[in-house]
Formats: sequence, C-alpha cells, structure tokens
Amino acid sequence: MSTSRTPSETRTPRMEPLARLPVFFGLAGKRAVVAGGSAGAVWKAELLSAAGAAVEVFAPQPSDELAAVAAEQPAIVINARAWQADDLQGAAVAVGAMTEDAEAAAFAGAARAVGVPVNVIDKPAFSDFSFGSIVNRSPLVIGISTDGAAPVFAQAMRAKLEALIPAGFARWARAARRWRRAVQGSGLSFAARRRFWQIFTAQAVTHPDRAPTAADFDTYMAQTREGRAAAENGSVTLVGAGPGDPELLTLRAVRALQSADVILIDDLVAPGVLDFARREAKKMLVGKTGYAPSCRQDEINALMISLAKSGKRVVRLKGGDPMIFGRASEEIEACRSAGIAVEVVPGITAAQGAASRLTVSLTHRKVSRRVQYVTGHAADGRLPGDIDWQSIADPAATTIVYMPSKTIRELAATAIARGLAGDTPTVAIAAATRPDQKVVAGTIADIADRLAAAAPAGPLLVMIGRALAEAAVAQADAETTEPRRVGKGS
Repeated sequence: MSTSRTPSETRTPRMEPLARLPVFFGLAGKRAVVAGGSAGAVWKAELLSAAGAAVEVFAPQPSDELAAVAAEQPAIVINARAWQADDLQGAAVAVGAMTEDAEAAAFAGAARAVGVPVNVIDKPAFSDFSFGSIVNRSPLVIGISTDGAAPVFAQAMRAKLEALIPAGFARWARAARRWRRAVQGSGLSFAARRRFWQIFTAQAVTHPDRAPTAADFDTYMAQTREGRAAAENGSVTLVGAGPGDPELLTLRAVRALQSADVILIDDLVAPGVLDFARREAKKMLVGKTGYAPSCRQDEINALMISLAKSGKRVVRLKGGDPMIFGRASEEIEACRSAGIAVEVVPGITAAQGAASRLTVSLTHRKVSRRVQYVTGHAADGRLPGDIDWQSIADPAATTIVYMPSKTIRELAATAIARGLAGDTPTVAIAAATRPDQKVVAGTIADIADRLAAAAPAGPLLVMIGRALAEAAVAQADAETTEPRRVGKGS
C-alpha cells in the first residue's frame, strides 16, 4: 500500500548557462557610431538604421557601397575621416570594423570609457555584444547566435526559420502592436485578455497571408466577451507528456504548457518536458507513483478544481497518455461535476514509445491480431483479481503490462498456469525513451528472474507476445556473445 503525501510546489528548473544573453536594443531616435568603411561596416550601418538609429559612420575613404546605402537611407551620415574618442560621447552603441587588434582595442576602450556598448566585427575578444543571424517579421524579430562557434550553422537555422515562419506574420505582429492598448483598456480581466490573444494567435497561424482588419478586432473582442464566463472560471487541460523523451510531445501539448497558469505534475513526467512550459507558470508536484508516497486522488481533484475556479488555466500533466491508466476519468468527472471546462490533449503512451525504441511492430500481421493493455497492479498494489487470463494466454495477442514491478513474478506464473506458453518472448523496458532506458529481454518464464538481476530503475513496462521475438533475440545477442533463440520467430 502506498502512503499519502500532500501536493507540493516544485521549482522551475534553473536556466542552463548561456554563451550570450539575447537582448534586443531599442534604438529608435538614438545615436549609433560605426567606425570603418568595409563591407561589414556597411551592413552594420544599414542594420542599425533599420532599427531606427541615427547612424554616424566614420571612414577616411568611404566606399561606393557605403555612399549608395547612405544615399538611400538619410539616417546614415558619413564622416570622411577617422574616428576620434569624442565621437563616441552620447552614443547608444558603437560598432567598429578594424583589421588590427591594436586599433580594435583602442576603439573598444574608448567606447567603454564613456559607457557605450561596443562590438568589433569578427573580433569577439573586443566586443560587449554580438550580432546574430536575423529572421525579420518586425515587430516579430528572431535573433540566432552560436557565440561565433558555428556561423554557418546559425545561417542554416535562419534558413529553416525563414521557411517555417510565414512572411505574413509581420502584418499580424504589427496589428498586435496597434491593438494592445485597446485590449488593455477594454475592461477585460487578465484571463479574458489572454483569451483574446489566443483567438488572435489562432487566426494568425491559420491565415498568415491575410492582413488583419479593424473588423477582425471587433470579431475577436466579441468572441472573447462571449466566452468571458468560461475564461473567468478558468479551465483544466489533461495533457499527455509522453513516455519521457521531450521531443515526443505533441504541438498541442506544447501550446497547452505555454499557456498554463498552473501545472500539476505527476512523478512519472520526465524533467525535460518542463523545459517547454511557460516559465512563469506555477508548477506543483502531485505525485502518483505506485508503491511510494503519493498524493490522494481526492486531494488532486480538489486542488485542480479550486485553482480553476479562481480563474487559473490548469494543466494536469501526466506521463504517457492521460487516457491510458492515468485516472483521467476520475479527474474529468470531478471537473464536470464542478462546472469546470475540461479538455484532453493525448500523448504517446509508454507502449508506443517503447515499441519505437525497439523498432518493433506490436501488430505483426503474421503473429499478432490484437494489442491489449493491462495494468500490473490494482488499487491495493496487488495483482488485479479480474484479469482475463484467457486473453493473456492467446498466442495471437500482444500484451502490454503497465507498472508490474512488484507483481511481474505472480503475473508470469499465473499466465503460464492459465495456458500462456512459457517460451513466449517477453521484453521489459524501464524508463522507456529516456536517456537511461534499460531493456531486459527473455521469455515469460524467466523475465521475473532477469528483472530481479538487472534491477532497472524508472517506470516499468513489460511487453509479451510473438511479435516481440526478434526484439528479444536482438537484445539477448547484445548482452552475450552466445546467440540465444527465444520463442518462435515471426
């Protein structure tokens, strides 16, 4: 029997070290200094001008390219002389294009002496900041940096993002800037304002090439007000976190995590999944783990409902798929009884994740005509008393047993006694899809002994059936130089 524990807040993971802090300077109406007339200096002058700065370029011999850019952009002024220390007074930023380290050091020192952030092109040792690759959908702007380690890689990432982000997003971003003040002054609550921007974002993603209009603003505002009661009451979303690998999250799961006010987390959720969550969201551990201290289900339900009634968007984050041995029905019923809006975001269940890592089909058409999921323990922690042993013994079935770490020996012995062939291939997977995944292979007759010897850590799944024959043999071959045939292959 598991003992009880109370829900507890879990700390947001600390930020991993950053090679560079991504900061966006507001340069509109401010003065920027560029020293040098190289092609790099011309590009930086154009970039600073595009950001709204008044750019002063100091170059003893201005190039034709620099002159052409200045002719097109009045904000760029050329001074046909070398830079001087006094030129840096009052500048917001300074950029130098120097080939010699001595001049680069002098320029950087002069800028720092008057408190001006400085960049020397292609000389990070003399620079306070760097320019990354840019994806421009202004006012949506994305900067990409590799801290100079791999500029070509940064350019490749920029090319991918350019392809992924429609050019029309710029129009939607400009509309958001125009409408923000009106939304803030609308009298809507914080939750309702968020609802407005969710509607706005959904339309932008669906219709990126259409320019939003004033009529759209009125429509989105009406839709927000119509759904205001639901927004005020908050909501609950049951989200499947998948078996462990964060890259197996669905896009819808990521969106739910990004919009949550509070995230209630199961112990089985891999820590890396929370990297996709909104950092400002409150995160609470409401662990449900077999054979260990666990929060009572009624406590979880009460907490979930009280948070939603206070107007919070609650995400109930569960390992695997919430509808597969995740007590989803109890939580959905509790929400409906309390009048709380509830939805479900499915996840990749552990069986699918484990099968993908084993590269095995659970429904091999020659040996398996169905897949069945069975829980390895009942509410009291023992082997369930209502298992359909006839279906377990069916040689044409693939059986996936969830959470059988304490009952696998009894389950295997009973299955064999009820007709399951002792040589049936069996594969156990602990911490499926995670970096520390452990696979133990054998037959239903010896899997309990093999698990006892290996003592793998993490959530356990046992897969039984002829469809596992090749995977079991492959795992056995990986563990010993003596190939061992397991069961009848397919």
